[in-house]
Amino acid sequence: MEKIALGGGCHWCTEAVFQSLKGVNKVEQGFVSSTGIHTSFSEAVVVRFNPSIITLKDLVEIHLHTHKSTSNHSMRTKYRSAIYTFSDQQLHEANAILNELQVDFKDRLITNVLPFDSFKPSTVAFQNYYYSNPEKPFCQNYIDPKIKLLFKKFSIHAKANSIANL
Repeated sequence: MEKIALGGGCHWCTEAVFQSLKGVNKVEQGFVSSTGIHTSFSEAVVVRFNPSIITLKDLVEIHLHTHKSTSNHSMRTKYRSAIYTFSDQQLHEANAILNELQVDFKDRLITNVLPFDSFKPSTVAFQNYYYSNPEKPFCQNYIDPKIKLLFKKFSIHAKANSIANL
């Protein structure tokens, strides 16, 4: 297993997207901090995955398409668009992947590749939020569209049972 941390939007959304993927064995929802000017905690998930089933490039591509990765909106402190890496090799690989995928986007990607520093998990009541609460308006309005996009654009990587809530 390898791990990567990803942040971009609400961690309930990010958690649901990555829980819905083949090769992802565990998604920890919470808050991640980095180093330097990015020491504040921001909503994110830590994803443990099997690279022989789903690659880091696949995960990054899905991440970029399932949050506003080109929008530098006013909530970016709470919802930092980032890939948090656990090694120098992973940091270099993630930067190369971002550069390669930029051609898929009209606007410039604002997603940062940052070293992982620390993690604070969400309270238990908010973990596995989407799959525990699919009938909630937040899930239907914000997470369902991301899961639908996942099945439309990345169906090869989606777990078949993930669509049961739609």
